[in-house]
Amino acid sequence: MRRSPRGAARVAALAAAIAAIVTPARALAQACCAGSGTATPARLAMHEQALAGLTLRGAAVTGSYDPAGHYTKNPSGASELDLEQDLFATLRVRRRGQIAAFVPLVETRRTGGKTTDFGGGIGDVNLGARYDLVNTGEHLGAPGVALLAGLTLPTGTPPERASGALAADATGTGAFQMNSGVAFEQTIDDWIFSATTLVAFRTARDARGVREHLGLQITELAAAAYSFSAEEAAGVLLSYTIEDEAVVAGRIAQGTARRTATISLLGVLGIADGFRLQGAIAFDPPISGFGKNLPATTGISVTTIRAF
Repeated sequence: MRRSPRGAARVAALAAAIAAIVTPARALAQACCAGSGTATPARLAMHEQALAGLTLRGAAVTGSYDPAGHYTKNPSGASELDLEQDLFATLRVRRRGQIAAFVPLVETRRTGGKTTDFGGGIGDVNLGARYDLVNTGEHLGAPGVALLAGLTLPTGTPPERASGALAADATGTGAFQMNSGVAFEQTIDDWIFSATTLVAFRTARDARGVREHLGLQITELAAAAYSFSAEEAAGVLLSYTIEDEAVVAGRIAQGTARRTATISLLGVLGIADGFRLQGAIAFDPPISGFGKNLPATTGISVTTIRAF
């Protein structure tokens, strides 16, 4: 998946999900373990100390939202296919802390008229951390509460350094990104519900001699999952990101604010001792009003995890 500002928003949400590794309720540990990891693949279960995983992802751009939020399908002869392979690992730090690393490899195939461009490479690497102030179920009736932090490094190729005719080899934003947030989680019988708020700040950068600074970004994540057993669960994740106007050459660039909404259907299945398989179907509603200044995509992903 290319790392345009749209890609940055999506990676921020994904990295946030990786950082948002939740701890299941003690009394319902077996019932909720699968459910609590449905929306957060890098989450450690109560008995796990570390894990490593690989996500294979593919998405197609179906259309785009203009500055007024109107949705339009791709014009004839225009298409984009985004592929991504994400390597990640999580390590427990003492009892309440967890740290995670996320390394994306991305490829893009883009066509416009008679021109076709393909490129890829390493994307922007993300580091995330979580500290559980209150574990789910620790206090009767009280939800779990955790603090989140993350740092995205500009290790990818920014758009202005892309060499392809359609910039398909752009894989990064060219800026550092700092994330902070808070997550809440609650269990009710075999259901688990979570809500996360993230705030992202990107550093200023020079693009072809012009100083630019992306606007403040806020992401809201809400998830619900049902555990069929300790190793099987299904759920849904709703993501909504808003971003202020960018600042270009010291001035606010009017009309550059962005919005994006994504709906994901999720599932997790234990396949062997220490191994689990997770899948997701995600799409941006092709309806006016759900986005602004961004493309709309539909994709699928499969994640394999080995826990220790």
